[in-house]
Amino acid sequence: MRRFAPLGLRTRLIAAFLLVAAISAVTTAALTYQQARNAILKQSQDTAVSTLRDLVETQTLRLPVDQQDLQRIATDLGKRGQPHPWIVYGEYGNLRASSNQATTTSTVVSAEIRRQVSTNPHGAFQRVKDRRGNPCLVVAMPAVFRYNGGHETTGAVFYAVVPLDTEQMTVDAMVGAARQGAVPGLAIAVIPALLAARSVLRPVRDMRKAAQRLGRGRLDTRIEVRGADELAGLARTFNETARALEQSVSELRDAEARARRFAADVSHELRTPLAGMLAVTEVLDEGAEDLHLDPDTAKALHLISAETGKLAVLVEDLMEISRFDARAAELNLDEVDVAEAVTKTLERRHWTDGRIRTDLPPGIRARLDPRRFDVVLANLVGNALRHGGAPVRVRVRTEARPGDDRLLIEVADSGPGIAPEVLPHIFDRFFKADAARTRSTGSGLGLAITLENVRLHGGTLHAANGPAGGALFTLDMPLEART
Repeated sequence: MRRFAPLGLRTRLIAAFLLVAAISAVTTAALTYQQARNAILKQSQDTAVSTLRDLVETQTLRLPVDQQDLQRIATDLGKRGQPHPWIVYGEYGNLRASSNQATTTSTVVSAEIRRQVSTNPHGAFQRVKDRRGNPCLVVAMPAVFRYNGGHETTGAVFYAVVPLDTEQMTVDAMVGAARQGAVPGLAIAVIPALLAARSVLRPVRDMRKAAQRLGRGRLDTRIEVRGADELAGLARTFNETARALEQSVSELRDAEARARRFAADVSHELRTPLAGMLAVTEVLDEGAEDLHLDPDTAKALHLISAETGKLAVLVEDLMEISRFDARAAELNLDEVDVAEAVTKTLERRHWTDGRIRTDLPPGIRARLDPRRFDVVLANLVGNALRHGGAPVRVRVRTEARPGDDRLLIEVADSGPGIAPEVLPHIFDRFFKADAARTRSTGSGLGLAITLENVRLHGGTLHAANGPAGGALFTLDMPLEART
């Protein structure tokens, strides 16, 4: 089923304005037509009834009425019709007469009007159409004898058939004039409709543009308030909301900046004493046997050495993440052989004991930062060994895309995989999936730092579960990274 696009607000406003104008015009024209038609017909009707009554009352009538007398009165009444010439039919018992010599009866004189005039000495009238469909007025007036305080019917009744062609032409002319004036009137109504739509849509358009600027981070955006109507109230509400949002975001940015400075300062201040502590604990740890320490003291010394090493790694990670937050991290690009770079990373960590299986096609060269690439690969492989288990598979390949050749590196482990509820948070800072993987001894910043390094190269890092089980991390970055 084909669905039509919704009409715009401007179109709907103009359509609504024109619809109201059309309804108003039609309603006014209908009421005016009805009133004017009734007034025109009533005037003709009243004139005809009054004239016929006066004429009948002035006639001399001898009872019983004969055919000649009935014909004389009908002919005389027919000559004196008002407001238009009419045809008069007379009836008395079985006698019939007419001012029109062609016929003595009329089909427009109905049994209904005969019934009405038989009970009403003042006469009756009825608007009907003749056989040709032309409107006419039938006025029935009985001949009565009037005397002091009363009257008596004579039995003679005269029917005047008055054509209403002139009145109908007047009404038709009114309808035609209204119809001809409706189209120009609606065309003229388009102008105020456009002006009204413009006055309504201008603040709406301004508000849309302001909302777009606000969405792009221009929190100082404000709308000029015009007038005191509902749209002006909406503009004031928008300004108040934008002002409150700007203040809240400013406070959050200040708090975030203070937190970053605090983390950076703390990390920097801890770095120097930790270096000394780490050197001392390493010396003590290596010479623990020469000192002939008891087992508990030796165990405590080993624990202090290990935890000091972890603290040093945490401080280095915090300093690194603070550089990313401060946008101070830089790329030092160099063209490297990817297979060679991966091999060196594995050799530096002593991961050449068979736990890592590699697929490293020769001849793939990429322009990247060697130090940061080493950190990325070491974090991914180390994470796979700690949390997933051996063997860990490292696969390197390239993919040609329109305008951009890509370097793809896949790191897959042989563990239980990543729980669905963990996947959305796998790159969050300080996040540890203890419930889904073996217990982590890291800081929870490794994957976050890895993601930042990949983004710095213009790439992406995706985490998922492999088709055969285990976690699968896919690194996707351009072969030609740019600073």
